[in-house]
Parts: sequence; structure tokens; C-alpha cells
Amino acid sequence: MRAERDGGDEPGDGAEYGVDAVVADRVVGGEMRSENGRLLAFSDAVFAIVITLLVLDLRAPEAPPGELAPALLDQWPAYLAYVTSYLLIAVTWYNHKGTFRQIHRSDPLLHVTNLGVLFTTALLPFATAVVSRSLRHGDQADERISTAIFGVVGVLISISWLNLYHHVVRNPRLLRPEAALRRFRLERGRGIFGVVAFGTAGLVGFLGSPPVALGIYLLLPVVFAVSATTVGELHRLRRRGSPAER
Repeated sequence: MRAERDGGDEPGDGAEYGVDAVVADRVVGGEMRSENGRLLAFSDAVFAIVITLLVLDLRAPEAPPGELAPALLDQWPAYLAYVTSYLLIAVTWYNHKGTFRQIHRSDPLLHVTNLGVLFTTALLPFATAVVSRSLRHGDQADERISTAIFGVVGVLISISWLNLYHHVVRNPRLLRPEAALRRFRLERGRGIFGVVAFGTAGLVGFLGSPPVALGIYLLLPVVFAVSATTVGELHRLRRRGSPAER
């Protein structure tokens, strides 16, 4: 036993190496968690800025005495555009939070795909302002172009999410041990649906029916919110039925 202990104290001994490996793994894991914390903090800050920029298009109308109510009602396009974009950003933020709750490691490409989500989401205040002003001051041609622009932004947002989910599915090592890869495969389907839905609404608006396109845009955040809940419930039910399945 003495010889074994003496041998175990030799530099480069397997036991010592094992301890060093565990310590190194814990250090790397802590750095990864810290990196994810910075990623989430930065992302939350961007979402907060984007959602704040939306309200800048809501301005108090300049109206003579006794005409405030009609002037406020005349700004209904700004209210509609604001509510639509606010709901879309809120769903995006909630989805982002739920996604990164399942991720405990990061890599350079995950940062790139996350920046893609933030970049496309940050386009919403611009698209919202274009739609609002075209409905208030533009003609039908302006309305068609503005609703098409909003659709293009929605397609870009969906593609950015599709890229992020695809990267996670191809790199399951980024996920927490208890996270299910199947859920992220389902999320890719929601991304494809977003591309098709926003693209279709944009075409509908551009080809001659902006009000119908706006109605679809207002409905889509609700659909995404409900489908996110449905995906989560399906995931929980499948885990109960087959706990070993990933």
C-alpha cells in the first residue's frame, strides 16, 4: 500500500491527472456558463432597446382645442402597427429565453446565429414605422410596399431562428443533459412555418390586399405563442412516456 501511495505521488500519475482533468472541466464549464450569461444579458439589452424604439412612433397629435379625440383616433394605423410588432418582439424574447434555458455551452457559431436573431428583430421598428406612415399618409401603392417590407422582415426573423435551431440540432453538446433534442427539431418546423406564413402575408399585401396582410401579421404572434406552448407540452408528454428518449 505504501508503494502504491508513493507511486501515486509521482508527477504525471493517472490519479493526479484525473483530478486535474476534473478541475479543468469545471473551470471550462464555469467559463461556458459565464459566456452564456453575457450572451443572454446582451440579447436582453437589445430586445429592450428594440421594444423601446417602437413607442417612438406613437406621438401626441397636434390638435386644436376640442379636436383631440378625432386626432387620436386618426392615428389608429400607428396603434395597430405598434401592437403587432410589440407582440412579435415579446414572443421572440420569450422564445429566446426558453431556448437558451436549454443551452449550457456556447461556441462561435452559436454567437453568430444569435446575432442574426438580434439583427433581424432590430429591423422591426423600421418596418413598423413604414407601415404606420403609409397607412396614414400614403396611397394604395405605398400600403402594398410597406406591408411587403414587413413580410420580408418577418421572413428574415424566421430564417434567423431556423439557422439557430439547425445549429443546435447539429451540435447537441451545447444542450443541457436533461434537454431534449427532439424539441429543437420541432422548433425548426416552427421556423419553416414562419418563413411560409410571413412570405405569404407579404405577397398578399403586395398583390393588392394590405388589410388582409395586416390581419395575418397581427394573428401570427398569437399562433407562435400557442405553438410554443404546444411544443413544450408535447415534449413533456413524450418524456413521461419514454424518459430515455432524446
